[in-house]
Amino acid sequence: MLRTSIVTTDPKTKNVVVATHGHCFDGLSSAVLFTRLLRHLEPAAGLAFRYHASGYGPGQNGVDPKLLVGDENVILDFRFSPSDSLTWYFDHHVSAFPGEADRKTYDGRVAATGDGAARRMFHDGTYSSCTKLIADVGRDRFGLDPAPTEELVRWADMIDSAAFPTAEMAVARKEPVLQLMTVVEHKGNDSFLEAMVPRLLEQPVEEVARAADVQAAYAPLRASHEAFVKLVESRAREDGPVVMVDLTDQLIDVAGKFVTYALYPKSAYSILLTRSKSKCKISIGYNPWSNRERRHNIASICERFGGGGHPVVGAISVPADDVAGAQAIAREVAAELST
Repeated sequence: MLRTSIVTTDPKTKNVVVATHGHCFDGLSSAVLFTRLLRHLEPAAGLAFRYHASGYGPGQNGVDPKLLVGDENVILDFRFSPSDSLTWYFDHHVSAFPGEADRKTYDGRVAATGDGAARRMFHDGTYSSCTKLIADVGRDRFGLDPAPTEELVRWADMIDSAAFPTAEMAVARKEPVLQLMTVVEHKGNDSFLEAMVPRLLEQPVEEVARAADVQAAYAPLRASHEAFVKLVESRAREDGPVVMVDLTDQLIDVAGKFVTYALYPKSAYSILLTRSKSKCKISIGYNPWSNRERRHNIASICERFGGGGHPVVGAISVPADDVAGAQAIAREVAAELST
């Protein structure tokens, strides 16, 4: 949990609170790009950054306003907050606004600053990653040199949009950056962000991914991931264009993406039910390797059940003790995707 006291009381220091999507490679990379951007815009300022890993869960629609206690308060790759304390915003989820009032607040703040150099809030649901959105806005509006973080942006965009050459690449995770992605998904809390953002500002992403501590963190996760793949293989059930996997009979903190796409390459959609100590999660995705037309907006479907995401991928969370409710939602969504 982010401390509610700001980083420093030194009057010469500007305290910056960055709330980004936690346990997510795009969320981490977004924090790196934004930190570069603000340092570029205020090179003479003493900037003290504090990072918060924001997560979705039952009844969680955004960042707690009590966390926004900096001189600059930033939300990245996460739902919009109407808090008066919010000063910067970047996101690419089409479900970024919990309600119509939130969208109007965002639009009002953009209109108040105009579309020039004073603008500080950017939402674009056509972007494949928030990292790329920040990189492009930084380059085009603020003159940020894209070269130092080009590889980080490329990987973040590939990972968040599932733009891998094959599903097998995403599942096998032989590339060091995909191993770093796995570590982020499991360990990407506040303290992890605090340690990792400075490293990715100073070192190439491939170098960080190959570092001894990252590889040591990945080693036990490799075995867990391989076991997960076998579990999905044994539980997956194909029904028309939809593959359903129900793993709610056991606790799973992080579910590997793309596994069903590799196992069922001709399937159009995947629905994965998992249960952790805090929630049941219904993960829904369109298989970009299927060569089948996507006929449904997954974000819109998820929003009806309190979730969200993108047209091609999304998720819904319900309380951990409501397994039956999660299963009912999954069946309803599967029926809709099958039409």
